[in-house]
Amino acid sequence: MNSSKRELSSEQQAELLGILKSRFEKNMNRHKGVEWAKVQEKLEANSEKIWSLNEMEMTGGEPDIVVPIAIGNGKKTDEYVFCDCSAESPKGRRSICYDHHALNARKEHKPENSAVEMAADIGITILTEEQYRELQQLGNFDTKTSSWVITPEPIRKLGGALFCDRRYNTVFLYHNGAESYYAARGFRGWLKV
Repeated sequence: MNSSKRELSSEQQAELLGILKSRFEKNMNRHKGVEWAKVQEKLEANSEKIWSLNEMEMTGGEPDIVVPIAIGNGKKTDEYVFCDCSAESPKGRRSICYDHHALNARKEHKPENSAVEMAADIGITILTEEQYRELQQLGNFDTKTSSWVITPEPIRKLGGALFCDRRYNTVFLYHNGAESYYAARGFRGWLKV
């Protein structure tokens, strides 16, 4: 992988497309009415998006096409939305605080990264609470882990950050100090193609 160009080799691209197609076909409930051939055509025309999807995959996100209203803005377009659909918060994106400011605020035992920075590096957007709740309508996610969600600025200015999980068949929203990090908390992201 050449990260400076954000492109995959043709072999890596073919492997990723095979993984995505297989996941797409196994989870048709997430994207009724969407045809894989059209998705693949869009992907093959955008190497940077394929690179981002590969990063989502490599960090354990198991990206798949979803058709929730909040992520797709409820409009019919020729764009497709991929979202992290791993059963638990992506393993390669855990043990991180919320954002760069929180990372810098820690005096000791700093995590390696933050959710906001990792999302930007990968080229994806962290889910909002509304998007997270809509994703949960497509399956049972984060029953043992939790995921940071976009935090409104007034809360963030006071040092807090928000995260969600699913327990007791219910989606919960919580708060924590933005500088906190846990082995069972990561983040989920989405990418429009």
